[in-house]
Amino acid sequence: MTEFDLIVLQEDIPGKRLKAGDIGTIVTVYGESKAFEVEFVTLTGESVAVETLLPHQIRPVRASEIMSVRDTADQVALNS
Repeated sequence: MTEFDLIVLQEDIPGKRLKAGDIGTIVTVYGESKAFEVEFVTLTGESVAVETLLPHQIRPVRASEIMSVRDTADQVALNS
């Protein structure tokens, strides 16, 4: 995986608004792909999170997959 690749998150990130299945963009690759800085954004381009993730936590998107949506505001309301 390289910079600007789309990825799929493989697991929930505790304490964050990120869930398995969320789609992000690699913005930095660290140490021969030992870790990745990934940005997750809303459909309008608002940054939700930038996280450093390990290879087992992400995977490349597949050509056969279709995007879906979920509202992160619902999760914020539940945590309030």
